[in-house]
Amino acid sequence: MTKKSSHSKAKRLLLTDRSLNDIAAIRQFSIEQWGKKVASKYIAQVEDALSLIQSKPDLLWHEEGYPPCLRFYHINKHVLVFDIQTSDIILLTVFHGSMDILSRLAELEPTLASEVELLHRKTLRK
Repeated sequence: MTKKSSHSKAKRLLLTDRSLNDIAAIRQFSIEQWGKKVASKYIAQVEDALSLIQSKPDLLWHEEGYPPCLRFYHINKHVLVFDIQTSDIILLTVFHGSMDILSRLAELEPTLASEVELLHRKTLRK
């Protein structure tokens, strides 16, 4: 954790398909390991964090060695990875904190870049 983002104005929060799939997978894993009650509580914490981030994007931080547009936020054992744009905060993906995030992002980069571009095109039409 090195620098906090200086963006403090409320922005629109967008979620990629990948991030939605990640959250669904976390929920399913949590149900299998600890039951529905624990899974629901954990997902509610993720949702609360997303609402908080939307209203206070300065809670996100930048890590040295990562692209300047990427910001991060820890929630329990997971790391939320965001792309910060002028008027949008885009949740790209959710990783378990034990993963090598830089390597995993490099693997996902072509797909994530396409998803972000598609989201931008969709939101510009609205």
